[in-house]
Amino acid sequence: MKKKRIVQYIFHYGDQHANKGIKTICDGGSNIHVHLIKKLEEKFKIAVSTYKDNYLFANFFTHSKNVTIKEFFTFSGLFKRNLLWYELWWRCLFPGLIFLLKRVDGDYLITKTEFLPDTITALFIKIRNPQIIWVASYFLDPPKPWDKNSPYQGKRWFIGFFYWLLQIPSYLIIKKMADFVLVTSEPDVKKFITKKRDESKIIVVQGGVDIKPSKEYLNSGKVIPLEKRKYAACFVGRFHPQKGVLELVDIWKLVCAGKPGFKLAMIGIGSLEKEVQEKIEKYRLQDNIELLGFKDGEEKYEIFKQSKIVVHPATYDSGGMAACEAMAWGLPGVSFDLEALKTYYPKGMLKTPCYDLEKFAESIISLLEDKELYERTAKEAIAWAREWDWDKRVELFLNKAKIKLFNNAT
Repeated sequence: MKKKRIVQYIFHYGDQHANKGIKTICDGGSNIHVHLIKKLEEKFKIAVSTYKDNYLFANFFTHSKNVTIKEFFTFSGLFKRNLLWYELWWRCLFPGLIFLLKRVDGDYLITKTEFLPDTITALFIKIRNPQIIWVASYFLDPPKPWDKNSPYQGKRWFIGFFYWLLQIPSYLIIKKMADFVLVTSEPDVKKFITKKRDESKIIVVQGGVDIKPSKEYLNSGKVIPLEKRKYAACFVGRFHPQKGVLELVDIWKLVCAGKPGFKLAMIGIGSLEKEVQEKIEKYRLQDNIELLGFKDGEEKYEIFKQSKIVVHPATYDSGGMAACEAMAWGLPGVSFDLEALKTYYPKGMLKTPCYDLEKFAESIISLLEDKELYERTAKEAIAWAREWDWDKRVELFLNKAKIKLFNNAT
């Protein structure tokens, strides 16, 4: 019997301490990698290097026979609070230098994020182990600080600038040193083509959806009629500047100016929760917008069943799979016409001119009032979402990344 191949996984950037009890996946990048590891562990041994108290990997893989998790000390873990920005230097240098001093017994190296703590460590591993095949994730380009449409405005400008600045060395290192690059949208492919890396080594991974629950519901004959649903629309995602949650409250104010009875359900948690709540109160939209907090599984599915459409007001994005999960339940969507979304959501979602809040509101009302448009877009949404089946997505990745030898690893 052949020796099992080894994948060294690096996940050094992140903070999960506040959500340690949540046994679910809170962001798209994690969703992609958790499903990828679940597939890889069938034939590979996975060695995960991550920070102490990373609930995400611990909850999913602690009891896995083929996944070992090695944690390193962080100040966030010591104080049980998010100190990530203060300890970036530690996460870049401490585990990275350890890997620089020792050889890695691995065939593949996969980095979960494009942030410096993951990229610097991978660089040191690649220098020490030049034969290892590095598969680097680069899922999101930060907005330029001087962009007038950047969500990092006002008091958040410095955070946006720091974020943008930190990504420059990561991008350059990945472009120079990685063997394969994972991106989430077609427009990002060109920026990683070099003399040594052609297009075949830049892999578009768009995430996936568990379509079984929605398929069973839509075929059950018990679908709630539109006129009996509680919410005109729902939003699901992090309360973060990238996701356009503050803009969504402005949009819903415009919607309610013409349709005062329309209600919006907002599912999610994040750094902008307080600001969203304050804006709702300022506009007196307490009866029109419900903040439902974090929901998953059946609780989230019940909101989808009670909603007519899904709104995805991201102001910059590489894709985003939360909207597609709602689309699988028959909810057509509305978004800004971002470049990444042209290929991520080519159908099933109405696109509005970028950052035009009035047009966005008009698209919501049109979709809800034009029966023919609604039915056509809803059918497109279901069909497109079913192309996102996780098994199909992961198998496609493995083939593109030439981990077909995965099939021979026993």
